Amino acid sequence: MPKAAIVDGPQVSQGGRERMLAGLSLTERRPRLAGVATVLLEGGEGPPLVLLHGGIECGGAYWAPVVSPLAQENRLIVPDIPGLGESQPFRRLDADAFSEWLRALIAETCAEPPGLVAHSLTGTLAARFAARHPGQLRRLAIYASPGVGRYRMPLRLRALAVRFALRPSEQNMRRFQRFALLDPEQARERDPAWFDAFTIYTAARARDAGVKRTMRALVGAGTKAIPDDQLRALDVPVALLWGSEDRMTPLSLGEAAGARLGWRLHRINGAAHAPHIEAPDAFLEALAEWRRSA
Repeated sequence: MPKAAIVDGPQVSQGGRERMLAGLSLTERRPRLAGVATVLLEGGEGPPLVLLHGGIECGGAYWAPVVSPLAQENRLIVPDIPGLGESQPFRRLDADAFSEWLRALIAETCAEPPGLVAHSLTGTLAARFAARHPGQLRRLAIYASPGVGRYRMPLRLRALAVRFALRPSEQNMRRFQRFALLDPEQARERDPAWFDAFTIYTAARARDAGVKRTMRALVGAGTKAIPDDQLRALDVPVALLWGSEDRMTPLSLGEAAGARLGWRLHRINGAAHAPHIEAPDAFLEALAEWRRSA
């Protein structure tokens, strides 16, 4: 199978993003939220649903495999969080800055409290936000997020992340994918053009100094455990979404949190850390169960 060739340059980077979003009925705008120019993708009709990407350089475009079916029943709001994708960075990314930004995002885009799906590192920050700002959300799905328990980053993940940050080459990107995804080749076979654009754009953004700073700060803020008393105080229905084979944030972390806090865990079989890319149909079914049970 041919592989994507990673080359430098802003035109190549933007072209990769455009290919990731090709064919989707989304509009893009760039409001200032909490003082930060933020790229927003919006589309669909129905109750508002915010999709927050995790710690990945490409930003919200990686939700593309599930956008069309979700937009049939929801009005989607898909931002690039500050410092990733095409959004301007924070001066300093921490839980306070993120909460201010997320509150501004909801005020800008939602006439009513939205549902929120927050992946990986941003799931930790979204849960902190929900604890600090009651009434802002209708329901919350914490998707493979380390902050719901005591998390220790796997040594293999740490080594791959450092290697990719120092040299975001095609080879190092694929090494990282082999750890993050259960079977990258199988994931690619669903849509080779999309997957190659994902690889190109993510690696291109990883070369940007501001993106590098944001990723370091996000890892620091997103891996800190949230005290259980704060999690129990959440005033919205909460569910956990998790890939059964997740090596980055092990399923056992989600299982333990669900048992402690009484939250339903939606286990997505046949996927690792990014089921919306690896097993989109199973991911969508887990979201449908979340909506029905909330």
